[in-house]
Amino acid sequence: MKPDANLPLTLTPCDTIGELLREDAAAPVPGAVWYTANALGQGLLYRLPIGALAQARYLTADLLVDGNHMVVFVLELKEGEDGRTFHLVFSALNQCQARIRMPLEAVNQNRWRYDREGAWLKPMCAGERVDPARVDRMSLLVLRKSDEPARFCLTDLAATAAEPPRLTDPILPKGPLLDEFGQSTLHDWPQKTRSEEELVSRLRSQLARAAQAAFPASFSRWGGCADARVEATGFFRTHHDGTRWWLVDPDGCLFWSSGLDCVAPAIDAACHGIESALTWIPEADGPYAEAHWSRAGGRSVDYLKANLIRAFGSPSWYDSWARIALGELKNLGFNTVANWSDWQAAREAGFPYVRPLHLGQGRAAAIYRDFPDVFDPAFEEDAAEFAAQLADTADDPAFLGYFLMNEPTWGFAGETPAAGMLFATPTCHTRRALADFLAQRHGTEAALSAEWNMDVRLSQIAEGEWREQLTRPAEEDLAAFSVTMVARLFQTVSRACRRVDPHHLNLGARYYTAPPAWALEGMRSFDVFSVNCYHPRLLPGFADISRVLQMPVLVGEWHFGALDVGLPASGLVRVRDQQARGRAFRVYLEDAAAKPWCVGVHYFTLYDQSALGRFDGENYNIGFLDVCNRPYEPLAEAARRSNERIYAVARGEVEPYDCEPEYLPRLFL
Repeated sequence: MKPDANLPLTLTPCDTIGELLREDAAAPVPGAVWYTANALGQGLLYRLPIGALAQARYLTADLLVDGNHMVVFVLELKEGEDGRTFHLVFSALNQCQARIRMPLEAVNQNRWRYDREGAWLKPMCAGERVDPARVDRMSLLVLRKSDEPARFCLTDLAATAAEPPRLTDPILPKGPLLDEFGQSTLHDWPQKTRSEEELVSRLRSQLARAAQAAFPASFSRWGGCADARVEATGFFRTHHDGTRWWLVDPDGCLFWSSGLDCVAPAIDAACHGIESALTWIPEADGPYAEAHWSRAGGRSVDYLKANLIRAFGSPSWYDSWARIALGELKNLGFNTVANWSDWQAAREAGFPYVRPLHLGQGRAAAIYRDFPDVFDPAFEEDAAEFAAQLADTADDPAFLGYFLMNEPTWGFAGETPAAGMLFATPTCHTRRALADFLAQRHGTEAALSAEWNMDVRLSQIAEGEWREQLTRPAEEDLAAFSVTMVARLFQTVSRACRRVDPHHLNLGARYYTAPPAWALEGMRSFDVFSVNCYHPRLLPGFADISRVLQMPVLVGEWHFGALDVGLPASGLVRVRDQQARGRAFRVYLEDAAAKPWCVGVHYFTLYDQSALGRFDGENYNIGFLDVCNRPYEPLAEAARRSNERIYAVARGEVEPYDCEPEYLPRLFL
């Protein structure tokens, strides 16, 4: 790329949008200006000459969010007034300077999410693919906020050819953000842990009580319905009784899976680049060494582990945690250790569990986001290695089943995998298969060109850079081929898994919502269709999915959060307070149990996320327990009541709980 004499280019807002208020008060970040948004959609407008971004590689600015609750922003790049629009959605930690560093290659839409950097949280791509050379306007808008005004200060944006430096010493106007126990210093609430003595005493009392933990009396040893039996196979399986779908436990008892995700001693406080935001960092080479870990994004501290080490020492803290956690699940009536969990601890205890599998980068390259080149002959070898993960649990009766993947990022795109591949990957086996598919579908290139209403050659489809905007008929053909791509993906890995493990349930891909038709048609190789559903209740469309695929539905994730206990954000569905979380839990769980096509719901998660944010920046009040292992009693009591009733509700003997709380506007990233 040749250097551009116009870069770096400073972009100053030319106007405000929606009555955004500008303040004259001094800002803590040099060169920044204070703004306040009292309503969603308020923000800043930028104008720039067409071509100004043609040679730029980054957009950057410094940001600081006031207050103590999350504000979510969207940066929009637009090709003219009515042209295509790209969106970058992100947030920032309150009271901590953040640096926006958006790579302009993001506008190609070949990546859904970029790495968190310090206080800049979860940058995610949405909208349409745009050409930077055609962008002539941008806006920065407040997308989500709490009931309070969103006050933030921001420097001018800059378009640069060079990569902007990372921020390593952020400004913290109110000092550190976490106390020595991992709790927020910006909030106060009645249940906040005040001393080490209080913390240690509670944890030791929980360990003593764990020995008496038990499922409800009406449950089987696996958590099934003890008085409802069908044929036993020694493993979990599916069953339709003529009226509704069930799971069946290894002893033949009808089973409805009520689970908790992330049953693991882990609360990731990602602190790389913002270590100064911590009041206390556990010693990395002493008794708290296990409270440190790192990933590609950098260093993290785990205050849950540190708190357990305070109470039980190292290494005995882990066994104490496992007894406390599994005892807590039984006392709450949960019968499944769900996804993202320490399933080895569940296996050791004979507690029903699921496993996530991970299809990493193998011999077959990714051709669009995380979609692999499924027509590459090497993909069969990748699938065999993928399935080998199941060998060590293939004979375990406590193992309920496995998820093939979680929320594939190609599912979040505004285009099909075939369309995305055409733009993202100049050459691959699947593009050549697409050309063959179109040749069979249309016969000749003249017929294809006439149908697509554009001059197109099969050789252009098979290989080479693609920049042409697609017509609706072209998109319809690409959707049809996407059915083939998705089916080949899931059939290949499902066959490989069945060869290694013929006994356990294939629980599908945990799609993030009800899939479009082109994706759903390729999902017939599962035993159970899994979906993550962040709504007040299950979506009615799931019944159609069950009917089309002739299999039951399992919800892999759902939750409710609030802003009254020291976390910056509420999670994907928000209610007023902890009492409302309990009511929302009961409504969702019992409504799901009453659905004849649903065989379980798994709540995300056992623990709150860190107020500092996990690896990507999520910092939600979504747990049954906080970072100090204190239960949220209204939610715990709701779980006990509803889990004791799930079989009566599922069998139609009692009506599901239906006392809804107030559901508030969402506040999540």
